[in-house]
Amino acid sequence: RAMEVDPQFMEPEYPFEWAGVYDLSAGTHELVLQEGPDPTMKAALVPVNASTDEALEDAVEPVVMVFSDDEYELSAGGTLQPSGQLIALNLTADELRFDVQIERPGAYALFTEHHPDEFQAQLFGSGVLVKPVVEREFKPDHEHDDEVTSVGITTPGDLDPDRLNDWISDLLRTKGVDIFRMKGILSIKGQPNRFVFQGVHMLFDGRPDRPWDGEPRYNSLIFIGRNLDRTELTEGFEACLA
Repeated sequence: RAMEVDPQFMEPEYPFEWAGVYDLSAGTHELVLQEGPDPTMKAALVPVNASTDEALEDAVEPVVMVFSDDEYELSAGGTLQPSGQLIALNLTADELRFDVQIERPGAYALFTEHHPDEFQAQLFGSGVLVKPVVEREFKPDHEHDDEVTSVGITTPGDLDPDRLNDWISDLLRTKGVDIFRMKGILSIKGQPNRFVFQGVHMLFDGRPDRPWDGEPRYNSLIFIGRNLDRTELTEGFEACLA
């Protein structure tokens, strides 16, 4: 039967602890941090439609995918842009200041691996403190666990339903205890509609969604869990392509 996923139950498995939406003017702003518990912190800055809770919520799943990508390191004095890339802020310098370059004024969401309070992080524009209009904590009492990661897979093409079913069944049987959450959109060979699914540990729920209607057919899925093998998951999924 259909499975209802409690978002409060799922929150601890997100790869970031905090997000805030800022109204930023065009120009150079400055992100200032103090020494904290970790030598690096992953972050992503993305444009959003508005400074609202709804706009922040809409950005969550796409940024989960961003946090599954390879990061590039940014040392103090470097420039952070709203590029939608995953940045690893190097926090080993004596003075931790990063420029934030904004081309167009508007609403921007900053997602951080750890809570900003752990590093006394603050954003300044023209020397004036800029506070988030809305913010959300994803892991308020989280103990850092390097083993919890996310793996995102995006690929074009149609999937063979039999091979897909066998792969998912084997994955849930052998790795289900380590998979905290998975969800995605799939293109099944011979089916006119998108197929959407979500899962928690060994539980799986999927159903047909709206028609593709001439859109390019693709597959996009995300796994969040412990001890995930990116190569094994990617190769296993791609072996299901028709």
